[in-house]
Amino acid sequence: MDKLITIFKIPDLRRKILFTAALLAIYRIGFYVPLPIVNQAQLRNWEEQQSGNAAGKIFGTVAMFGGTSIGMSTIFGLGIMPYISASIIFQLLGSVIPSLEAMMKEGESGRKRINEYTRYATVALCAVQSAFWVRYMMSPQMNVVLPDYRGFWNGFVCVCIMTAGTIFLMWIGEQIDEYGIGNGISLLIMAGILARLPVALKGLWDNATPELTPPSGKYGITTIIMLVILFIAVVVGVIAITESQRRIPTQSAKHVRGRRVFGGTKQYLPLKVNQAGVMPIIFASSLLIFPSFIFGNLAQLTSKLRGESWSIGSMFAGFIDELSTAFQRQSYIYTVCYIILIYFFCYFWTAITFNPKDMADNLKDYGSFILGYRPGRRTADYLEKVMLRITYVGAAFLSLVAVIPSMVQRYFEVDWTIAQFLGGTGLLIVISVCLDLVQKIDSHLVMRDYTGLVNRR
Repeated sequence: MDKLITIFKIPDLRRKILFTAALLAIYRIGFYVPLPIVNQAQLRNWEEQQSGNAAGKIFGTVAMFGGTSIGMSTIFGLGIMPYISASIIFQLLGSVIPSLEAMMKEGESGRKRINEYTRYATVALCAVQSAFWVRYMMSPQMNVVLPDYRGFWNGFVCVCIMTAGTIFLMWIGEQIDEYGIGNGISLLIMAGILARLPVALKGLWDNATPELTPPSGKYGITTIIMLVILFIAVVVGVIAITESQRRIPTQSAKHVRGRRVFGGTKQYLPLKVNQAGVMPIIFASSLLIFPSFIFGNLAQLTSKLRGESWSIGSMFAGFIDELSTAFQRQSYIYTVCYIILIYFFCYFWTAITFNPKDMADNLKDYGSFILGYRPGRRTADYLEKVMLRITYVGAAFLSLVAVIPSMVQRYFEVDWTIAQFLGGTGLLIVISVCLDLVQKIDSHLVMRDYTGLVNRR
C-alpha cells in the first residue's frame, strides 16, 4: 500500500498513469457504441447462439487477439488486430526482403519509415476485413442488419466507420507509448481480455454450490477449489517461464593504457527461454481456424452421400464428418495438431527474431567474448545451439498452457468463458503486459531514488 501511495506522489508518473487510464476508458466506452445499421436484439440472440458452439470459440479466439468481442458490430469492432497483423507481416518480410532488413538496421529513421508503411497496410487490412464482416452481418447466416439499411451505401459507411475506429485505436496506442506508461497496443489487448473477467466470475458464482456432488450444470466445492489451485499454479508457472533466462557468461578483453588496466570484467548474456512470447499460440490458433471451416463446409456438401451403403462416397463422407467433428470439438486430433504447430512456430519465430551471427558480431565489436569460444563463427554456432535447446523447453511450456483451457472444460465441465482464464493466449498476454508495466513503473521509482516495486535498493 505504501508503494502505491509513493507511485502517485511522483507528479510525472502520476500524470502518465492517469493519462493511460483515461485513454483506456475511452477505448472501453467506444467499444459499446454500435454501428447504426445493426439490430441489437438480433445481435444479442446471435451471440448467445454462437457462445455455446465450436464456432463461438473460433470467433472468441480471434476477438481475444484484437481486444474485441464475438459480435464485432461496434465502431471499434475490428479492434487492434489489423495493426498487429500488419506489424507481423512487415516483421516477417524484413527477414526475407533485403531492403526492409536494411531499413530496420538504419535506427530511428528506418523505424519511422516502417511504421509509416505499417499504418498504410493497416488501413488496407481494415477496409478488407470490415467489408467482409459487414457483408457477413447482412447474410442470412447472421442476419443482424435492419431491413431498411441493407444497401451498398449503408454498408460502405459502416466500413468507413470500422476502419476509422481501428485507426483511432492505433493512434491511442501510439499516444500511450509516447505520453503514457507501458506498451499502448498491448494494454488495449489486455483491457479487452480483462473486460471478460466479470462475466466469467458472474457465471462461476451463479453456478457454484457448496455440495460435494452437485447436480448437472453446477460447480461443486471440489471443482471450485481445484479451479483456484490450478489458476494460481498456472499464473506462477507463466511468470516463472516468462522471466526465466539462460545466462551465458561473457568476459570483456583487457586493455592496458599506461599503468591502468581497463576491461576484463565478467558479465553474462541473457537468453530468454520463451523467446517467441505468445506469437506461436496466436499463429497456431489462427491457422487451425481454417480446417474447422473447410471440413465443416465439406461435411455439409457430402451429407447426401452418407446414406449410401459401402460405397466410396459414403466412406469419404464419413471421413470428412469425423475430421469436422474433431476440429470443431477440439478433440485429440485438434490438440496434437495444435501442439505441433506451436512447436513449429516457436522455432520459426525464434529464427526470425534471434540472429546469432549479429549477436556474435556485437560481442566482438564491444570487445567481449564467451569463455571457451573464439569470437565470430564459433560463438554464433554456440549461441544457435543453446537457443535451439531452450526453445524446445519454451515450446513445451507454451503447449501446456495452450491446451489447459480445453482440458479444464472437458474434465471439469465448466463453461468456456471460465476455462479460458486458466491458460491459453489470454492469460499469457495479461501476465506479460502486467510484468512489463510493473518493470516500467519500477524503473521510474528507482530512477528517482525510491524503493522499487520488484527490487530493493
